[in-house]
Amino acid sequence: MKKTNASILIIDDQEDILFASKVYLKKYFENIYTLNNPKNIVELLAKNTIDVVLLDMNYRIGFEDGREGLYLLKEIKTLSPKTVVILMTAFGKVETAVEGLKSGAFDYILKPWENKKLLESVKQAVDKSRKDQKKIKSPEIVDDFFIGNSEIIKKAYSLADKVAKTDANVLILGENGTGKFVLAHHIFSQSERKNQPFINVDLGALNSNIFESELFGYAKGAFTDAKTDTPGRFEMAQNGTIFLDEIGNVPLHLQSKLLQVIQTKTVTRLGETKPRPLNVRIITATNLNLKLEVADKNFREDLYYRINTMEIILPPLRERIEDKIPLAEYLLEKISEKYGRSQITFDKKVLEQIEKHAWNGNIREMENKIERAIILCENNKITVSDLDLEQITEYENLDDIQLSSVEKATVEKALLKHNNNISKTAEELGLSRGSLYRRLEKYNISTN
Repeated sequence: MKKTNASILIIDDQEDILFASKVYLKKYFENIYTLNNPKNIVELLAKNTIDVVLLDMNYRIGFEDGREGLYLLKEIKTLSPKTVVILMTAFGKVETAVEGLKSGAFDYILKPWENKKLLESVKQAVDKSRKDQKKIKSPEIVDDFFIGNSEIIKKAYSLADKVAKTDANVLILGENGTGKFVLAHHIFSQSERKNQPFINVDLGALNSNIFESELFGYAKGAFTDAKTDTPGRFEMAQNGTIFLDEIGNVPLHLQSKLLQVIQTKTVTRLGETKPRPLNVRIITATNLNLKLEVADKNFREDLYYRINTMEIILPPLRERIEDKIPLAEYLLEKISEKYGRSQITFDKKVLEQIEKHAWNGNIREMENKIERAIILCENNKITVSDLDLEQITEYENLDDIQLSSVEKATVEKALLKHNNNISKTAEELGLSRGSLYRRLEKYNISTN
């Protein structure tokens, strides 16, 4: 039997599952890798080209809601966009797996699986990976994305292009959904480090208990589960760029550790005493006003100035009136292609709604609404009801309303919608739980 020349990575904390799946799939595919510790994903993806990942959704006892799997899915898709991910989940957890499909997973299989079903799913995933790779014309070509024609956004990208050629640390400020990650990657792609690693770290999603081990790495035996020497994200970005998103959410007691790494340009793994030299370009981002956070003693002033050699502010979509319709048309074309429905167009009344709508969730909200509309629309025409904007047009005239009033009302609406469920509210608003709690305190909003 001729094997398919493909590389498959299986990630699961159960050794029997790793062994069984490896033995079976080895009959059909050339390269099979296994990991029992998801923390090593970054290192393995940096060293190997992986076509398909089989990803378990739960790793720690007591945390079996699949959130770890969804976080790891996001990491994989960021580090290796052409890698196709299949989720593995136990019966009864299908709802979370479906959420994973919406976040970019190709398929899911239930454990224990049928071998034929497993093989068929992996074969289809390999085919998709091959097709995706053909679409990548050249490693030098950056994925197309929408910038816009408004002066305010052109000014931001002009500044980004200037600073990209340097090694200066960059702080990107902007509301959730304004495209901070896209801008960070654009800076990286225009820099002299573009052929080196680009490591994205969502600091808002990192539990403080694993902050140091994730960022700085650890030595074997440093703690109970430290079975091998493991580099952290900073080391993974060596000679490249590290993007620290949601830096405003880092607790004060950990900010000093981050500051030391930036100041000394070295990193010391947990369990070691000898610092390792770093050659890394640092880009950070936050949706918070760090000057106010510094004034309120929530953020270290010395860290603020270390990360803020150059500051770039991304404007909210409501300040980019002339970009709304062109952006919507760009997203329509992009998402329609994803679903194989390239003939879809907007009804004329929809374009009027798009222009009037405040878009408090910015580009992320628009992308979500348009994707939903593409799925729902009939006769290849998106109507006003498909886009579902009728109930969110209260803040069309923002000149007389303070931004804080809009934000408070948005949070209150989301809480009401989800019956004060913090996790679901934070997810809809694109915030971490910590960021949401800070807003509840800021606006004196009760969840009782």
